[in-house]
Amino acid sequence: MKKYIAELIGTFCLVLFGCGAATVAGISTTGPAGLGLLGISLAFGLAVVVMAYAIGPISGCHINPAITISMLVAGKISFKDTIGYVVAQVAGATVGAIVLYNILSGMPGFSMGEWALGSNGWGEGYLGAYNTTAAFLTEAVMTFVFLFVIFAVTSKAGNSTMAGLAIGLTLVLIHMVAIPITGTSVNPARSFGPAIIAGGKAMSQLWLFIVAPILGGIVAALAWKGLFGGE
Repeated sequence: MKKYIAELIGTFCLVLFGCGAATVAGISTTGPAGLGLLGISLAFGLAVVVMAYAIGPISGCHINPAITISMLVAGKISFKDTIGYVVAQVAGATVGAIVLYNILSGMPGFSMGEWALGSNGWGEGYLGAYNTTAAFLTEAVMTFVFLFVIFAVTSKAGNSTMAGLAIGLTLVLIHMVAIPITGTSVNPARSFGPAIIAGGKAMSQLWLFIVAPILGGIVAALAWKGLFGGE
């Protein structure tokens, strides 16, 4: 149970700080800091770095169903723990989105609008207005790269003391490319939390941010096992 609680807290923090940076002081509002693309990318990456060192020794700090399912495919986690982790991650992301909503609703003139709370999306009206194919390809390929790095730095050949930093920096790089396309998910839980509260188009497009990251993660697990023998 401690592992599941750690995953819930970790995913809660990822959504609160990552999506919070995007909505409170990012590019989607007239926030005071004007973080911009680089600032938001760093917020998501740093949230992962901090959580990796905080809860990594407890749960491994997946805080992402795509990672957990990939670890199942690679034989590094049991099916029972996979279910527990994913439920905890989705719950943590949802609580994070609820807290963020209550914070934002305290701003004068606040309105949810489409793709609120840092929700992921694509198409007309969303950031760069990229089409479905571009969005799906971006999420699948970026998740593949993300998981490949995770498998590499956490293997016996990797440097375990630097793993959290490497994983966080990889997420920063991914966000720097993918934010204009999809807002960057590579994490079904991170997409689920804001979408379930925001509703509308964010909810109707949620399927892509579940299917594409999981697919990319599974391919990464199979590639890692096939090319490097799991180690």
